[in-house]
Amino acid sequence: MSTRIFVARLAGTSVFDPVGDRVGRVRDVLVVYRKDDPPSVVGLIVEIPGKRRVFLSIGRVTSISSGQIITNGLINVRRFEQRGGEVRVIAELLGRKVVFTDGTGEATIEDVAIEESDTGEWAVSQLFVRRPKTGSSPFGKGPTTFATWSEVREKQARGEAQSAEQLIATYSELKAADLANTLLDLPQERMLEVAEELPDDRLADVLQEMPESEQVQILSRLDDDHAADVLDQMEPDDAADLIAQLSDERGEHLLELMEPEEAEDVRMLLSYAPETAGGLMTTEPIIVSADATVAEGLALIRRHELAPALGAAVCVTLPPFEAPTGRFLGVVHFQRMLRYPPHVRLGTLLDPSLEPVTADTSAAEVSRILASYNLVSVPVVDEKHRLVGVVTIDDILDYLLPDDWRSQDEDEPVKAPSDETGSIRIVNGRRGAGGTR
Repeated sequence: MSTRIFVARLAGTSVFDPVGDRVGRVRDVLVVYRKDDPPSVVGLIVEIPGKRRVFLSIGRVTSISSGQIITNGLINVRRFEQRGGEVRVIAELLGRKVVFTDGTGEATIEDVAIEESDTGEWAVSQLFVRRPKTGSSPFGKGPTTFATWSEVREKQARGEAQSAEQLIATYSELKAADLANTLLDLPQERMLEVAEELPDDRLADVLQEMPESEQVQILSRLDDDHAADVLDQMEPDDAADLIAQLSDERGEHLLELMEPEEAEDVRMLLSYAPETAGGLMTTEPIIVSADATVAEGLALIRRHELAPALGAAVCVTLPPFEAPTGRFLGVVHFQRMLRYPPHVRLGTLLDPSLEPVTADTSAAEVSRILASYNLVSVPVVDEKHRLVGVVTIDDILDYLLPDDWRSQDEDEPVKAPSDETGSIRIVNGRRGAGGTR
């Protein structure tokens, strides 16, 4: 009996080699159109460690299900490049409009089923489609149905992008970094179209994971009000880095449209040289008074939206408790808080060995401090010893790594076990031996 798999359910499915080692996750399915037959599946787009997207020929797949995919052990690590005539099911086909050939109307593709034939070839077998809503009620959606490829024809021209809404829904569970990589793999116009449809907070998170050139492209596509709303949702240091890449005129205009408190933080960061502690820091650490208790400190670092590096310690200052604060007193590491009863005052638990840096301290010196003392953050103070922010380890990594670190060198050597172990073997030719079509 043949196996029918719905592609949307394959997104994120683990790919294993013959001995059970996981080698990556499925991000899409690649098909090519045929004249008189349903589209044929030519392979999978798989994300391997390092966030690299590679092509896995369907001929190298020995088992495929919605729970796992097994390969025969040969994967090519060259970065995937889409060829002419190839269509990504999730990124390009889901959400397209189709018209029923029997004249009963149109529908939208919500999922695509692929099926293996007796000859071992995988092809599109069915479409799961939704018809337009018929009632006048603003609630609910139209009815769904299944259709074979021959029962419908595409309303859009081949290569025309589908609804960005459908793609966003399919990838709704992806982490921001993974969604950023997914968008970067799309054709430029498609990437911009999808980015425009993302909610402001989601787009802000995604932009923070993208190279500066793509950040500028996307922000330039947005109207000023929309761009300002997205910048409001970004971390101040990331927003400052992005605004610094824009023209002075547009950057100033966007700052005027941003929320005053957010714009003030960004303006302060822009006043520092980029390769200093002031230029790298974030202005939103956890700040408490010396009278705050361990219980209060732990409650603050438990917040879901807080970045892990910022939750590693709380800063203790005199009032006011927003940067720039009153005089900086010290930090309390979360591990130290865990060792004391909930009622203990944080002012009694300060780390006496951790000295803050000044805003003009070089990024290289901050790097040395973090490495020497095994820290994930270091506080930054001004000339009056007021806390103005903290530099976290991820800020320093962004500084130390090359500008194009998100786009790995395709020819970078990858260590792999030998064939004799039965583990995955990796080749460097485009799509690998036996993977050509």
